[in-house]
Amino acid sequence: MTTAAEALSAHPIWLWFKDAPLHVLTILVVAIVILWVGRRAISRIISRVTTAPENGSRHHQRRRERAMTMGSILRSTMNAAIGVVALVMILGELGLNVAPIIASASVLGLAVSLGAQNIVKDMVSGIFMLFEDQYGVGDHIIINESEGTVESVGLRVTTVRSIDGTLWYVRNGEILKLGNKSQP
Repeated sequence: MTTAAEALSAHPIWLWFKDAPLHVLTILVVAIVILWVGRRAISRIISRVTTAPENGSRHHQRRRERAMTMGSILRSTMNAAIGVVALVMILGELGLNVAPIIASASVLGLAVSLGAQNIVKDMVSGIFMLFEDQYGVGDHIIINESEGTVESVGLRVTTVRSIDGTLWYVRNGEILKLGNKSQP
């Protein structure tokens, strides 16, 4: 005859309740700490870039806007990456086989990336435009034989108001030729 203590200690569910919640809590705490440290680091870098001595108010404003946009991109990327890693680790701790989940996510990611190829191209082009400071809001530019003033610059789309008043939405991935009359 076995005692209740022996039965509980031999049962795998009891071991799961003993270990898994502590491991899940540890994963969550570590993920939150990494997010907090990462956000602080990004905020400090952005703050340092945006409070640098001004050489000219227009130049400083463009630099500040670029830094804020890049900070936002970095924070979003960091949040997504750490969240996905923490989720997969938690699912593994809960006893789920994560290999099929990772394989399915890879196939789904491939399908989405092939389907959203133009969107990805537009966003990558937008990131390079921000890094290279090719143009900014208020600049008078010529894009693909169209001329006007930049009204907004996004990661995917740039809006340009032409001389006749037409508002053009130009996908960043379609910009093959660019002239900026506002930059020296």
